[in-house]
Amino acid sequence: MNTEKEKLSLLADMIALARSDGKIKAIEYRFLLVVAEQLGITKHTLDKLFTTQVESVQLKPESERILQFHRLVLLMNIDHSSSVLEIEKIKELGIRMGLNPLATNKVLDIMHQYPDKIVPPPVLIEIFKTYYN
Repeated sequence: MNTEKEKLSLLADMIALARSDGKIKAIEYRFLLVVAEQLGITKHTLDKLFTTQVESVQLKPESERILQFHRLVLLMNIDHSSSVLEIEKIKELGIRMGLNPLATNKVLDIMHQYPDKIVPPPVLIEIFKTYYN
């Protein structure tokens, strides 16, 4: 599983995305809290991440980076709106994670075809497979 540093880095990236449109909505915060709990991070530690810089850590396995990108897409769409700033930020985060920009763009393009813009994990994985073969 992920190290503490990796978990904090994941959450910091998610906070940066949530902030990219200038405000963090209650529904976004609740989503962040659920992810933090799944990662074994306390609410107190999550709340500190809003005011503390953490070292950015690159996830090693590609599968974990794809999972994190999926979390970011879910977070971006949880409030049923995605701003241009959020789209730019998620693309930047995808590049920083070392994901293929063509694959991330494809995910962002097709998400509109699914209810609540939730791309099913098998579809997401297939997109990344296509661009890595």
